[in-house]
This record gives sequence, C-alpha cells and structure tokens, in this order.
Amino acid sequence: MTGSPVTGLGSSRLGPAERAAALDRMAAEEFDVVVVGAGIVGAGAALDAATRGLSVAVVEARDFASGTSSRSSKLVHGGLRYLEQYNFDLVREALTERGLLLQRIAPHLVRPVPFLLPTTHRVWERGYLGAGVALYDALAFQMGSTRGVPHHRHLTRRGALKLAPSLRKDSFTGAIQLWDAQVDDARYVMMALRTAAEYGAQIASRTQCTGFLREGERVTGLRVRDLESGVTSEVRAKQVVNATGVWTDDIQQLVGGRGRIHVKASKGIHLVVPKDRIHSATGILLRTEKSVLFVIPWGRHWIIGTTDTAWDLDKVHPAASRADIDYVLEHVNAVLTTPLTHEDVEGVYAGLRPLLTGESEETSKLSREHVVAHPVPGLVLVAGGKYTTYRVMAKDAIDAVAHGLDGRVAESCTDRVALVGGEGFQAMWNARHRLAARSKLHVARIEHLLRRYGTLVDDLLALVAERPDLAKPLAGAEDYLRAEIVYAASHEGARHLNDVLARRTRISIETWDRGVGAAQEAADLVAPVLGWSKKQRDREIEYYRKRIEAERESQTQDDDQTADARRRGAPDIVPTAAP
Repeated sequence: MTGSPVTGLGSSRLGPAERAAALDRMAAEEFDVVVVGAGIVGAGAALDAATRGLSVAVVEARDFASGTSSRSSKLVHGGLRYLEQYNFDLVREALTERGLLLQRIAPHLVRPVPFLLPTTHRVWERGYLGAGVALYDALAFQMGSTRGVPHHRHLTRRGALKLAPSLRKDSFTGAIQLWDAQVDDARYVMMALRTAAEYGAQIASRTQCTGFLREGERVTGLRVRDLESGVTSEVRAKQVVNATGVWTDDIQQLVGGRGRIHVKASKGIHLVVPKDRIHSATGILLRTEKSVLFVIPWGRHWIIGTTDTAWDLDKVHPAASRADIDYVLEHVNAVLTTPLTHEDVEGVYAGLRPLLTGESEETSKLSREHVVAHPVPGLVLVAGGKYTTYRVMAKDAIDAVAHGLDGRVAESCTDRVALVGGEGFQAMWNARHRLAARSKLHVARIEHLLRRYGTLVDDLLALVAERPDLAKPLAGAEDYLRAEIVYAASHEGARHLNDVLARRTRISIETWDRGVGAAQEAADLVAPVLGWSKKQRDREIEYYRKRIEAERESQTQDDDQTADARRRGAPDIVPTAAP
C-alpha cells in the first residue's frame, strides 16, 4: 500500500490550513482510495478505509453533508414501517447499528428519543401494531447487541394524554410508546470526517470532480477543480469510490455512461415549529396513507415530517412548495387540539433520498437497500441505503476496494472505533457541573456544548479562556455561543457563512428570521479565520440574505416547478478567491 502506516493519531482539525495541505498532497501523491462525496456514506467510507491502514483522499464539490445528509429526519432508527414489508433483515441491521451508535461509536451525538404511536381501533390495531413494535424491540436484541433504548409500553388514552396533552381525545383510542434515537445529521458527518482525518485521510470540500483519469479501461484517479481558487489538478488513486448519493448517475456519466445501477431522487420536506406550539413530553409517530409522519423533539423546537414525492429538478437546492407544507400541516393537525398554521412555522427544509430504481414509479416503494458495484475496473459505486446503516454501506464499499488492491487489506474495525469526542464522553458528562464552575459558563451551556462536541469541548473552552468575548451568545441566535462560530471555521471545515448557519449550527431553521439577524456578527467572527476581505465578508452576508429570500419565496408557490424556479433565483456562493 502507498502512504506511511498509521503509527499514531494525527490531528482531526479541518481548518483552512489543513484544506490547503490536503490539496497539495492530493496533487503530489497516489492514494490507495479516493472517495468522491462527503455526505454520510462518503465520510463513512473514508473512515473505514483510513482505519484499515489505507491512504485516503476525500473530495466534495460543495460543503460537507450539504446534500441529503443535512436534510434528513435526523433519526437513527430501524424503520418500523419496513416490518410491514417483511423486510426483517433491513430492520435488524439498522437496529444493530442504532445500538452501536448510541453506546459505542457516538454517545455524544446520538441519543434516545421517545415516540407515541396513537391507535384508532381498540382491539385489532393495538394487537397488530403491538406485535410489530414487540418484534422491533426483539430484533434490536439480536446479533449480540443491546438496544440502548427502553422497551416499548402500551398506554391507555388517558395515559397517552398525560404525556401529550396536545393530542385530540377523539383522534385516538390509546397508544404505544416506543423509543428510537436522533442525531444532528450534518454534525455527525463532520465528526466522522474529522475522525477519518485523525487517521490520516486528506479531505477537501469545495473541490469538484470534473472527470476521471484512465489507463485503458481502468480508472486511475480524478480530475478536480478547486472551486475557491479555480485551480485544476489530478488526484491519482488505485481505487475510486463514487459515494455521491442522488448525484450517482451524474458522476457515472463522467466515466462513460450510467451503467446498470440508477438512482432516483425522492423529496422529503420537514417543518420546524417552536416547542410551545405542541404540548407534549414525547415525540409522536403518525401513520399516513403513504408512510409515517414524525413529530420529533429538537431542543426548543419540533421537527415535523416528512413527505415522499418524486423529484427531477435541481438536486443542489430542492425546494419545498406550499403544497408540501400544507400536506404536512394537514396530517399533523388531524390529531392536534390546537392546529398549526403557516405562521407557526419557523423553518422549512427539503432533502432528497437516493432510492434505487425499481419496477414501480412510486418513490415510496423503491428500494432503500444499498448496492455496491464495480462498474469499471478501479471504480467502486455505492448507492441507496439509509442514514442509520451508513457504516455497513461504507464497510461493503471498502471491502470492494480491497478486492481491487494488491496485498492484504485488514478487515473493517469501525464497529469498535469511536468518533472524535466520543471516547470518555460519559465521564466528562458526569463532570459537567465542575466544567461549568471552572469555565464560568452556566451548566446548561456546558450540556449544550457536550452534546455537540463531546470531549472536544476542551477546544471550545480553551477558545473562551483565550478570548472571553467568545463566551457570549451570538446575537440573533442565542442558543449558540460566539466561540462555536469561530470554531466552525477554524476546526470544522466551514468555508462560507452559509456553511456555518445552515450546517455547523442549525440557525437557518431554528430562528424566525432564518439566521438573517445573526449573519453580520457571524461573518465578522469567521472573516479573520478564513482571511476574508471586507468585500468578501459583505458578499457572504448578501448571498445568505438572498438565499433566504429565495427560499421563502419558493415556499409560497403551489407546485414543484414554480418553487424550483424561485429557489434558483438566488445567486451561487462567491468563491473566496474571487477578485
């Protein structure tokens, strides 16, 4: 294998200097594997390969997790509805992964969340759903794993109303309470990439694959363009992994055709509303005519979704229409005593699921299982799947890479590797009151930081000790400290203001003005870290404001086509090296 063996852990930092160094190394070295795409599957593949001792590079055309992997339901779950399709293996696999993520891999990022599943018929439905949920719990015990979440329980209507007083009495007869888990999806991707970097992976966002290097039929690397500087270069590799989700077919076309595996995009939208709009101590799971609708606790908010409709328009900025929003409101209002209105909606986001195409044209019936293929020598494709099972997808992809490499490649070990910030998390959580006293931050702030950074909280506290002004909340988005904004640029790979407000934090969906009021101060904080001129800083703020304007405008349109047209009205990000 090329590259020196890992003799000790390196730095997990993904700042501007690390990106520049990674691009230099990509231009100068040959890697065992180059991963195209830095969503959850690409991040997982990079980590799997790096922890097997392979030399790894990762390129991403936009920001980390900027596609599907930042726009999910933010759940780590087995997929209860797949039991009705008798897809027991998929559910068992996902529940096994849920247990690993909760207890071993990312205890700082993944946490249990309760849901009420209301029933509307007294006998047959409770028996039917109860059997399904019991099987769900039983499958979580298989494969030698523990659940990591409490067991389900049956509730009377009165018992359910004690937990969720906002439910209409006449909308259900009883309920089952079950548990799954949740995660900040974009944050998890970034932490997985930082862990891969710690094991030697070279990672660069805003670096677009524009073509493939070939020796005869064999793929031997990539042509890439640094979208910040405009510089083009070649990255040589023994194996390339296409992990680009809904862009899978686009990348395949660069190598000469789509091949046998095709990916279809399905749009799912989510609404964010304030916590006080729904009086409940638990999440709610509602069955719809097509799938399920989740009401998910999210800090001081609820996330409500999702939809499932075919999408063949702009994949970079999928748009939520008024019809989408009406659909979600109609279904959740069917069970609420006080209906939600458009005025209650703080944030809206739309994401695209990468589904493997099948015989049916209904996206809700296309496959969520993943495939790995070798369409041409030197190129591995991984597609389909779901967020919860990303680690299995990544393992399978790198197993395929190993077949194409000379020499013995170690087995995957990512089921035993904690993400950065995870090792020792429980002990640090137990010491949170001491951390609060030492840092002079309120314990609630320390808890917030621990749930986002785990044991890397020491980095944030060191920043605050060095610059006490960073201990203040960000004006206009008081849930976040100013230190977190600086850290997003210095350590977490954020290149633009939108990266900070939409993915390193969730300010863009958690505030009524969608982050516009926080944009100026956030830009002022990251400008010195990223070397922005005043002109670039002003461009970043203007771009962000126009993006929000276009997004809001798109959400007032009646159909996908006009919503997409309005959303495309926002200008693209201006590269930092632009004159």
